[in-house]
Amino acid sequence: MDVDAALKALGEPRRRAILRLVWSQELAATGIADRFQDVTRPAISQHLAVLKEAKLVTERRDGTRRLYRANTDTMAELRAFLDDYWTSGLERLRDVAEAAETRKRKKKGRK
Repeated sequence: MDVDAALKALGEPRRRAILRLVWSQELAATGIADRFQDVTRPAISQHLAVLKEAKLVTERRDGTRRLYRANTDTMAELRAFLDDYWTSGLERLRDVAEAAETRKRKKKGRK
């Protein structure tokens, strides 16, 4: 999984909305486009291409239709990455706060 590509793809609100639509059901590209009246079909196709390239959705052909579904494996990898990222960050913040508290106590002890 390319974390940068996934995060960049998710940075666009319509792509997140598309991902929500196909999270629990497979939808045809036309069905997805029909949900976005203010966006052209070519624009929706471009959004789907970005999501597919980032491996956030899978595409299956059924005759002339292209069906899309969220790629839960990639989403699980991304979630694990973010969980680790935030956990590591919070641990570093805790360590800094504890070190600052220790220095503060030592200063008070000298006075």
